[in-house]
Amino acid sequence: MARPLDHPALLLRTVRHLRPAQVAHRVRLRAQRAAFARVPAALPVVVRQRVGERVGWPPGFVPLDAIAMPPGPSAEVAAAGQFRFLEDGRSLGDPPDWLQAAAPQLWRFHLHYFEWAWAFAAHGDRAWAAAAFARLWRSWRHGTRPAAGDAWSPYVVSMRAWALCGVYDTLVAGGPDAQDYVADLARHAAFIRAHLELDVGGNHLLKNLKALVGLGVFLDDAVLVARALGRLERELDVQVLADGGHYERSPSYHCQVLGDLIDSRELVRATGRGDPARLDDAVGAMRRWLGVMLMPDGDVPLFNDCTLVGHDRITALSPDRPPLEPLRVLEPSGYVVVRPDGRVHLVADVGPPSPPDLPAHAHADCLSFELAIDGRRAVVDSGTSTYQAGARRAYERSTRAHNTVEIDGADQTEVWGAFRAARRAEGRLLGAEQTGDVVEVKATHDGYRRLPGRPHHVRTWLVSASRLEVRDDVGGGGRHRVAAWLHLAPGVDPARVSVLGPEDVVVETVAAGSAPAGLVATAFGALQPSAAVVATVDGDMPVSLTTTFALEP
Repeated sequence: MARPLDHPALLLRTVRHLRPAQVAHRVRLRAQRAAFARVPAALPVVVRQRVGERVGWPPGFVPLDAIAMPPGPSAEVAAAGQFRFLEDGRSLGDPPDWLQAAAPQLWRFHLHYFEWAWAFAAHGDRAWAAAAFARLWRSWRHGTRPAAGDAWSPYVVSMRAWALCGVYDTLVAGGPDAQDYVADLARHAAFIRAHLELDVGGNHLLKNLKALVGLGVFLDDAVLVARALGRLERELDVQVLADGGHYERSPSYHCQVLGDLIDSRELVRATGRGDPARLDDAVGAMRRWLGVMLMPDGDVPLFNDCTLVGHDRITALSPDRPPLEPLRVLEPSGYVVVRPDGRVHLVADVGPPSPPDLPAHAHADCLSFELAIDGRRAVVDSGTSTYQAGARRAYERSTRAHNTVEIDGADQTEVWGAFRAARRAEGRLLGAEQTGDVVEVKATHDGYRRLPGRPHHVRTWLVSASRLEVRDDVGGGGRHRVAAWLHLAPGVDPARVSVLGPEDVVVETVAAGSAPAGLVATAFGALQPSAAVVATVDGDMPVSLTTTFALEP
């Protein structure tokens, strides 16, 4: 795993994509957090937050988290101080340790999100749930320092603020903790206002703004609602592309952002403040995009940082019905969906890996694809199992973890660290058309132009009801090692894959369970054994390979 001090050129190639304002905001936010952590009492003095006479959300509003609860422990298990996130179960202990220094940071984030509170709000015994939740909330306040540590990362505060607002009426209102609880939410609002993640942008900034809309409604602060909603609507011009896709180009983050916009819209509607038309338009466009992109099993394809979303959540987002035509091009977001008949479904990545100034969730996966046959996935992405910097994170972002061509062992996009990228491959669609019963898609990218001889990769997919053929042409000069990777869904027989190429092409099968290429992620912390096939050629350019996948089992 590359570190910036070890590779200053890598760092320079990364920061050159950033806007100067991003760097300035990063410096400011870090300085503010350090200052408020040292003197947390200064926060309400510096950022005053109004609290109105009536607190709470309108009774007619039902957030998505109450319809499709986030994964987490049951109320009984959480009440006992046992929490399981990311396939990793841990105990708070006695006395409770809310800092959990030994846990991965993302695990700690989930603990402090308070999404587990929704299970208490849904519990059949309201009196028990209110008392048990109150004990945990008081313990958390005692065990964490305001404005300090993971619990007060701006994204985490935004997630927690939304959950705390949402469970107030059921678990807190009218009880002995209500006054302190509302004061805490005012502190959350002040903190988020002072720490908007303008350095990161993307889904983080939208999460901040959604939280402020929710807090503004909860605290009866019409000015806060108007300002947060106005900024949220302006951000849509940047983050929602012309085809309805979210600009970070991760299908699961698309679902998250769509959910945030639905919640914000429905909450504002429930207040009677008017109909947020711009949110309406964005929600409609994002639902159409999601309907096009969904795989036959009803979940998302795993491009970039992405995990399966789950049937309940997808249903709650109400995506449009999938189109019936055999070819749909989502050019602004860089995806092509091919459905030549009711059996075969292919989604190809032919666009950029990320916005120029936000590569955090980018993978080196240009010209990768996923394939489903008869409703089941057959060729899959390796997925995302961790955000923890290390060998697995580096592998899952690498080119070889995707169904595309790797040259000289290098990544098309220079992904490094946990969330950084230096030089980026730019995918470009060359053509997509149907001729008879065959759909042909052709695309290229420029990710390997930095190598000697400036090799370039052109891929052509030929898809019909009876055949999938993938042609890879690598041009340029010099001698290179070309490796075409294909990762199969768990249980798919590698014998269904055949490769034609030069006489010296070597076709190998990576056994299911072999690390790292014989494992695919189905969720954070969850890896399953799965075979991969790699065809390798060492030779002078140009080189051509043709991979055929048998559509009949």
